[in-house]
Amino acid sequence: MSELIIYGQPDGAIGIDDFTVSARKPGGAWRSLFVFEAKVDMHHVRRASMVYFDMEGTIEVTVISNKQRIEQAVIRPLSAQIPFQIEGDAITFTLDRPCKLSIEINEERFSNLHLFANPIETAPPMPDDANVLRVHAGTHKFADIAENVRGMSESADGEQKTIYFMPGIHHFENPMLHIPSGTTVYIAGGAVLYGSMICKHAENIVIRGRGVLYMSNMEKTTYLRGVQIQFSKQIEVEGIITLDPPHYSIYIGQSEHIRIHNFKSFSTRGWCDGIDMMASSNVDIRDVFLRTSDDCIAVYGSRGEYYGDSRNITVSNSVFWADVAHAMHVGIHGDHQNNGDTVANIRFENIDVLEHHEPQENYWGVMAICAGDNNTVRDVTFNQIRVEDFELGQLFDVRVVWNQTYNPVPGRQIENIVFSNITYNGKNTNPSRIFGYDEERRVSDILFCNVQINGEVITSLQNKHFLVNEFVSGIYLQV
Repeated sequence: MSELIIYGQPDGAIGIDDFTVSARKPGGAWRSLFVFEAKVDMHHVRRASMVYFDMEGTIEVTVISNKQRIEQAVIRPLSAQIPFQIEGDAITFTLDRPCKLSIEINEERFSNLHLFANPIETAPPMPDDANVLRVHAGTHKFADIAENVRGMSESADGEQKTIYFMPGIHHFENPMLHIPSGTTVYIAGGAVLYGSMICKHAENIVIRGRGVLYMSNMEKTTYLRGVQIQFSKQIEVEGIITLDPPHYSIYIGQSEHIRIHNFKSFSTRGWCDGIDMMASSNVDIRDVFLRTSDDCIAVYGSRGEYYGDSRNITVSNSVFWADVAHAMHVGIHGDHQNNGDTVANIRFENIDVLEHHEPQENYWGVMAICAGDNNTVRDVTFNQIRVEDFELGQLFDVRVVWNQTYNPVPGRQIENIVFSNITYNGKNTNPSRIFGYDEERRVSDILFCNVQINGEVITSLQNKHFLVNEFVSGIYLQV
């Protein structure tokens, strides 16, 4: 049995008419989708397109190109293996599972269509449920919303409370919602919020739904993030979309037991990473799509007001598109004044990388481990990583570094790293770096297992694909 849920969007949502997109259950009537503007890139900001819906079973999709004639097309990630037909200026294809796709016409990656086919939501709250505060479209004071939630708490014996943002445009006098502990924030499909979610010294918070956090109108100087998690625990983020935040899409500082699933984000401004973790542990990130103007994922030790190691972090089943910098970056920041931090037990699993474009050589690397600030980075695994053709950079970067822009001192060591079942197919073949810093600050025990570059299985690092310095030991290769 197939199911299709399409969300109407409110007047005032920022759209774009490069594509006309429709979906249907097999044999049913075609239903139109609202096409959002999704700004992309930093070096030259452009207007891409984005649609979303929920599905189960089999769904047919048609995409009409309104701005250019279709000479050729591709649906990425290529590993999704979505067959399609071109008829005139339309592309038609069938989906048999939820997925996150880029539909690209005539090799154009900057005015493409991003399509997010979500799974059907599991047990979403209903606006008429008990302990639910319904918030209708309009202009709100976050303080009033929080006060109403506290009032609910006094009469509900500690049960989870829900703030339910109904479909429509939501503006806020202060664009930061400080969410109380024990609260679910539900952003319904068809809701567009001009605001930021803050979890600070809090626990047991869920931020979920099918709506959009729209932040493109906010000044860069605000440094607002889509979701900010500080000194908190037991936080979940699921299903929402963030468009053009002034800073990170999700910021995790000195927090633990964090779950992020089916999150989607786009950014265009400097230092606008996707999901960054400082001094945090026990984080599960799964099924996310990040197209960002800085690192898609970054795992650090101490930074700013956050102090401590970062451990037990898993990132899986996701799609990364780094218009700038790294897709995956580990280790550069730490507590240099107190012998650094340990960043350990980090796993990246089943990832598609659609782009890596970095003009500065010091920040090359689709998969980067750069230990700075006396940090030790150990026990990091990259498994089943599929890297498609990228514009500028390199595949791996494993270095104990002294980046004088960010690190008062070099890192301490990198050890026990695994790269397994990695494929790269593309024209960019800048050699990857494996560098220790000196005799005391080394890289050791690196395993490359079934690493393929343009169909060539890497059996030796003494080739054009790698640069290795004298402060590295214990490099192992397996087929």
